[in-house]
Amino acid sequence: MEEPFYAFDPYHVLLAGCGFAIVLAYWIPRNFSGREPAASGLLILGGLALFTVLPGMPEAFSPLDRPVMWELAAELAVIISLFGTGIRLDRITGGDKWAPVVRLLLLAMPLCILAVAVGGLMIGMTLAGAVLLGAVLAPTDPVLANDVQVAPPQEGGEHPIRFTLTTEAGLNDGLAFPFVYLGIFLVAQSGPVAEWIGQWAALYVGYKIAVGAAAGVAAGWLFGKALFAFPPKNPLAVTSSGVIALAGVLLTYGATELVEGYGFIAAFAMGLTLRRVESDHEYHVRLHSFSEALEQALTAILLVLLGGALPALWPFLDLPHALLGCALIFLIRPAAGMVSLAFTRFTLRQRAIISFYGVRGLGSIYYLAYAGGQLDLVNEGELWATVGFTVLLSTFVHGLTAGAVVQDAIDGAPRGGVPER
Repeated sequence: MEEPFYAFDPYHVLLAGCGFAIVLAYWIPRNFSGREPAASGLLILGGLALFTVLPGMPEAFSPLDRPVMWELAAELAVIISLFGTGIRLDRITGGDKWAPVVRLLLLAMPLCILAVAVGGLMIGMTLAGAVLLGAVLAPTDPVLANDVQVAPPQEGGEHPIRFTLTTEAGLNDGLAFPFVYLGIFLVAQSGPVAEWIGQWAALYVGYKIAVGAAAGVAAGWLFGKALFAFPPKNPLAVTSSGVIALAGVLLTYGATELVEGYGFIAAFAMGLTLRRVESDHEYHVRLHSFSEALEQALTAILLVLLGGALPALWPFLDLPHALLGCALIFLIRPAAGMVSLAFTRFTLRQRAIISFYGVRGLGSIYYLAYAGGQLDLVNEGELWATVGFTVLLSTFVHGLTAGAVVQDAIDGAPRGGVPER
């Protein structure tokens, strides 16, 4: 029997549907707000609608069936976002601007992991699963946090609130990795904790973090020299191509991972260091613009696909796991942030805003997909359902309010806030 002359190819239906959902997600907010549209939540809902009601769509890309696809795609988006986050920062010295960031990384993030892990144990999860869930959900996301970050290079807008949220998102994606490995160790190791905890601390905490940071700094410096200094009369920076940014960050990430360092830390450190080389050169603007456009394109497609995957995850989402996701967004992260930022120069309102706007996103998806690729997870469906629900909740709660709330806090208080008396 001959095939019909005209037929709908599911792949082409997918392309057309994704394009329509992305356009709609960015267009709709323009009708209600003069600010840059917060499209992330609408992209997920658009994907949910596409794969549910549009005829001819292919089977949804469930992370339960295709974890490697989700791992690689989310990894690429996070790498590019971390590099772009580092490039954004005009000034990284002066005053005590790093003190709140260090507090969020060393106090708030571990407190979030501990609280989520305890909550997971209370609802019947295994110790390994609870620790892994805490680690996966702990990092704030640089990919979906544009509304709270500093402005692009050379545009200013580096209020301490935005600087704190930007640098936290840039660093804690890599610093969450040791805790992901801790969850993996709890599953994979059969002996007593004392037999392997030293290896975990030395390799996965000490060595990998140090190598990631050092590799990123070295790569940023070398890449800067290649861009701006050699050859002296015709440096790469005179080109209009921003693809060099992608090439440089891929080289840095891959080389760092080859020597067993954390590539996420290296990607951010590279962008941060590269920006110090000829920091006022207009080529930094082109590098950032290219990386931001690439990041937004990848993110939009992944969020549409995540929306399509949600129906496959909902059967695994029960009320206790949903409440745990809600607790992270509305209670755990805000409380941990407030504790870590106590006695800083920020006002009470500014501390509350920094504490609340810890956006969850593609970093969490990458970590869970990575862990699932390393071993067979117990209750994998429940883990994916909880992460998917939390990301969806974060995109709406944070995405629809962050731009206005953060800017109002900046406009309504002295720069940097005042210490409480």
